[in-house]
Amino acid sequence: MSRVQNTSKSQRVVKDEDKQGRHCRLASDSNSDSVLGSSSTITTRVVHELKEIASIDWDRCLGESGSPFLRYHFLEGLERCGCVGPDTGWTPRYVIAEREGQVVGVTPAYIKTHSQGEFIFDWSWADAAHRAGMPYYPKLVVTSPFSPVGSEKLLVSDSFSGGDRTAVKSALIAQLRTVTQEEHLTGLHLLFVSCTEADILESQSLLRRHTLQFQWNNEGYSTFDDFLSYFRSKRRNQIKRERRRLRESGVEVRVYQGNEVCEEHIPMIYKFYRATVEKYFYGNLYLNYAFFEYLFQTQRENLCLLLAHYGERVIGGSFNLISNGVLYGRYWGVEPDLEVDYLHFEVCAYKGIEVCIERGWSRFEAGSGGGAHKYGRGFLPQVIYSAHEVYLPGFKPALTELLTDERQMLDRQLLELEGEVLKVDKR
Repeated sequence: MSRVQNTSKSQRVVKDEDKQGRHCRLASDSNSDSVLGSSSTITTRVVHELKEIASIDWDRCLGESGSPFLRYHFLEGLERCGCVGPDTGWTPRYVIAEREGQVVGVTPAYIKTHSQGEFIFDWSWADAAHRAGMPYYPKLVVTSPFSPVGSEKLLVSDSFSGGDRTAVKSALIAQLRTVTQEEHLTGLHLLFVSCTEADILESQSLLRRHTLQFQWNNEGYSTFDDFLSYFRSKRRNQIKRERRRLRESGVEVRVYQGNEVCEEHIPMIYKFYRATVEKYFYGNLYLNYAFFEYLFQTQRENLCLLLAHYGERVIGGSFNLISNGVLYGRYWGVEPDLEVDYLHFEVCAYKGIEVCIERGWSRFEAGSGGGAHKYGRGFLPQVIYSAHEVYLPGFKPALTELLTDERQMLDRQLLELEGEVLKVDKR
């Protein structure tokens, strides 16, 4: 059976009899094909900059099917370009798990002094702590900054499977908890985790939270009109009318993917992104121009732009990423001096769906928020998972009750939405 050794500042060793080690042992023993021998040791450590780990090691743990928002270059770009760091309230604490000198697991964690850019909202928790005279920050958050995308967050090399894979994840969790202790943090929050990870985290006494996000799934539609045939007539006619009126105004939306994305597109898309952020009082300019440039240089193959042309002029568009047949909608905007009816729906919903159908992509995740608008356009509710533990006195029982009520309310909401827009009995 494996031991888990923690090589943080305290040099604490998590042995079999400790709570975390016991979880690892039980998980490992459940797999008869264990690759961890009886003398194997998993060690964990923390690095403050991603450059302290090789990109090949990080991306090997992520795997080819991993989220593009967790790729080494994406996260390293956020650091390099100053989008994360102590001055932004996102101080990196990357956790690394190793066996016999080889990196076998990683997770991106950040010490946060606020809750902005997370999209799993805990403002009311912070307010409750403030009213009780307790500080809610700083806290430790595991996520890809500014990216509300569900995926594995405790990343483990594909050379591990079954119980051994869970053992590495448990080692990462143990080290995350050590960070919260050593850095005197108020809590640990893992956001947009997979369902499997939510189960693991819940088994290790973190509180499970469910929220909703609206996503489009390709059910084998042959054309956009085929997709529309699954709507109730009122909504179907509305979508056709919105697309027709945009075309009649002289606007054409074109797709640029991978090598079709040119360097000249980057200042355009950044201008549109910035214009949208500055339009709303609650907007936050999380990303800078340097990051968009860096992403073009390092992850161009993942870029997919939907740009609105009016004659020879590009007047707006959306910035998306594509990976493993999933289109991820991120940012959109239009020229600051323009208001174009229905352009938002076209570049953030309809054209993306149409491209997915044409290219055989399986899913379109259009990001956080806008539930009513998205649901009315074919994006169906999906449960999103997170896990939390807050170390403030009296918080755990209150949060346990709150999150239970939240899940029950969400279940009722899902039942109310079913069949409201789509003819659910048709497939």
